Amino acid sequence: MKTNIICFGEMLWDVLPTGKQPGGAPMNVAVHLKNLGHNPQMISRIGHDELGKELLDFLKEKGLTTDLIQQGETHLTGVVKANVSDKNEVTYKIVQPVAWDYIQCDEALETTVANADVFVYGSLAARSAASADTLFRLLKKARFKVFDVNLRAPHYDQNTLEQLLRAADMVKMNANELDMLAAWYAPNDDEQSAIITLAETFDIQTICVTKGEHGAMLWTGGKFYQSAGFRVDVQDTIGSGDSFLAALLTCLLEGQSPADSVQFACAMGSLVATYRGATPLVTASEIHSFLTPQIQ
Repeated sequence: MKTNIICFGEMLWDVLPTGKQPGGAPMNVAVHLKNLGHNPQMISRIGHDELGKELLDFLKEKGLTTDLIQQGETHLTGVVKANVSDKNEVTYKIVQPVAWDYIQCDEALETTVANADVFVYGSLAARSAASADTLFRLLKKARFKVFDVNLRAPHYDQNTLEQLLRAADMVKMNANELDMLAAWYAPNDDEQSAIITLAETFDIQTICVTKGEHGAMLWTGGKFYQSAGFRVDVQDTIGSGDSFLAALLTCLLEGQSPADSVQFACAMGSLVATYRGATPLVTASEIHSFLTPQIQ
């Protein structure tokens, strides 16, 4: 069954030494959700320019509707300069302001979000007052809210993060982001205790922490589940975390066990890292084929 999932936030171009690639965490999540059989929609804003047109064409090629993507004359389509000198830890220079800093809200958009099954959002799109206001209005309408933490200095502040955490039913972050949040709310806690402290502080049902090549840890239903991860030949890690979230959501929505879900998601993230770019086509059957020898 296809699930109606809405992803909110930035869509942009990652500028790499080898050329530009479509990107932005929410858009990457949406593309991978589509590849896994869902019916995602993307809420964002692009400029009325050639880069914006190319992003719309990209989404259409991937089979996604572009009905909820706004176009503006005032600001250009987003661009991020990615430094991939360390293929395991990509760093970014994020241009500001750009079109996705000005996502507008209206009643029709609120109704669309209210009718969706899942609403996925990140912290980066809340860096500007206009998009943050839209995001908080939509969060009040959303049924099940998934916060994909994406801390890119200097594009966040503690007060906004607290509001985003408090709104979430499920949160996904990486190990570095857990360390940063733990420094504020659980400075003396070990990793698992810090996760529980965050869950209790902000009333979060499910928290997942990704650890790159070391797998991931999932806390849900008051229990921890872990995957040790997989060794693969990494090309770059752009989009690996986004594909992980898409796969984890897929499994949990299908009612799979938390243990199987985090294992499947780690496999997805690992496979995406074997390609260049954020949105290679990795299907569920390919993931199952990859997992089969791992469990024998």
